[in-house]
Amino acid sequence: MKLSDKKATLSFSDGSASVDFPVYDGNVGPQVIDIRKLYGQTGMFTYDPGFLSTASCSSSITYIDGDKGELLYRGYPIEQLAVNCDFMDVSYLILNGELPDAAQKKEFDSLVTHHTMVNEQMQFFLRGFRRDAHPMAVLTGLVGAMSAFYHDSNDINNPHHRHVSAIRLIAKMPTLVAMAYKYSQGQPYIYPQNNLSYTGNFLRMMFATPCEEYVVNPVVERALDRIFILHADHEQNASTSTVRLCGSSGTNPFAAVAAGVACLWGPAHGGANEACLQMLEDLQAKGGMAVVGQFMEQVKDKNSGVRLMGFGHRVYKNYDPRAKLMQQTCKEVLAALGLENDPLFKLAMEVERIALEDQYFVDRKLYPNVDFYSGIVQRAIGVPTALFTAIFALARTVGWIAQWTEMISDPEYKIGRPRQLYQGSPARDVKKK
Repeated sequence: MKLSDKKATLSFSDGSASVDFPVYDGNVGPQVIDIRKLYGQTGMFTYDPGFLSTASCSSSITYIDGDKGELLYRGYPIEQLAVNCDFMDVSYLILNGELPDAAQKKEFDSLVTHHTMVNEQMQFFLRGFRRDAHPMAVLTGLVGAMSAFYHDSNDINNPHHRHVSAIRLIAKMPTLVAMAYKYSQGQPYIYPQNNLSYTGNFLRMMFATPCEEYVVNPVVERALDRIFILHADHEQNASTSTVRLCGSSGTNPFAAVAAGVACLWGPAHGGANEACLQMLEDLQAKGGMAVVGQFMEQVKDKNSGVRLMGFGHRVYKNYDPRAKLMQQTCKEVLAALGLENDPLFKLAMEVERIALEDQYFVDRKLYPNVDFYSGIVQRAIGVPTALFTAIFALARTVGWIAQWTEMISDPEYKIGRPRQLYQGSPARDVKKK
C-alpha cells in the first residue's frame, strides 16, 4: 500500500488527547484512513452499518466508480472486455491479472474444458431434493458438497491446490446449474461436450435432449457469454464479502463459494433480475400495456408500496455501464429469435421508455440496470425465471474464487471479526421468581 503524505487526526470534544492515523492512497479512487489501531489507542470502535464507508480489504481485481458509471476488471473497462473478449479471456484475466496470449488462452480453455464433468455420485445427491426445489437451494447444496468429492485440493496454503480448486469451480459450475435445471424438469442429464465453447457447452447441457442433435445458436451463445462477462465480478459486494468472510476462517474454497451462492440468492442482490421478471409478469397479468402508465404513477407514490425493479443501483449513481451493453445484446437476441413483438418484451420496453423520459425517474437517476436487461435476455432464450440467480452464481464464481485466492495470499489477512455497538441490557443477576 502507498502511504500518503497527509495523516488523519481524530480529536475529542471532552479534551482527551487527539490521535493520528495514517492515510493510504489507492491507485485510483478514494484514499483510506487506517484505523486498525483505533481500539487500542482510544478504546472505541467505528459505527458503520452495512460497511458503506469501510474498506475491509486491499484488492487489485475490480474497481468501480459509481458516480462516473465506471467498472474496471484489472484496469480494463468492462465496455472493451465485453466487446473484444469472451468469458474465458475475462476469467483468465480476473484470476491472473493479465489477458492471455494465444498460447495461454488455448491452455486455459483446454484445462477448464477437461474439468467440466462432475463425480457421478452427484446425481444421487440431487435425488435428495424435491423436484420443485428452488435452483439456488439445490446449487447451494451441490457446491458445498464438492468439498466431499474433491478433497484432494483443499490445502488452502498450497498455491497449486488453490489453482486446482479455482479451475474445478469455474469448470463444474455450468454442469451443476444445468443438472439442477434438468432435475427440476425430470429430464435426463446431458454430459459436457469438449468440442464446444464454455458458454455453448452450457447451453447444450441446459436445452439438449437425447432425442435429437442440439445446435448452438451463435447469437444466443454470444449473448449469454456477455451476461457471464458482465457478472464476473463486482468489487466487494455482499456475496463477495461473504466469500471472503467465510474463507477467512480457513475453510475450504467450496464451502466459501457455497456461502457466496447462499448470499447471492437474496432479492436485493442476485435475485434482482428474477424479481424484475416477476414484476413484469405481474404487470402483464393485470392488463399489461393498458395499465403500465398507471403502474409507473404508483411507483412515484411512496405510500403505494409499489416498487420498480430493475432500475437504479446502490453503487452506480450514473448509468450502469453493464446495462448499456446488455441493452444492445437484448435487442440483438429479440431480433434473432423473432420476439420483438412478444407482449412481455414490449411491456418491458414501455416501462423502460417511461422511466427514461419521466422527469421523476431522470432526476433520481433511476436508469435501467443490468438486471433489467439480463432477465429479459434469459427469458427470451428459454431460461426459467427461477434459474436466473443460479446463472448469476455461475458467472460470479470466477470473481469469488479470485477474491478468495487474493485474500489467502495477502500476508495481512486475518479472520473476519466485525464489532458492534451493544444496545442490550447491562450485566445482571438471575433472580428466580
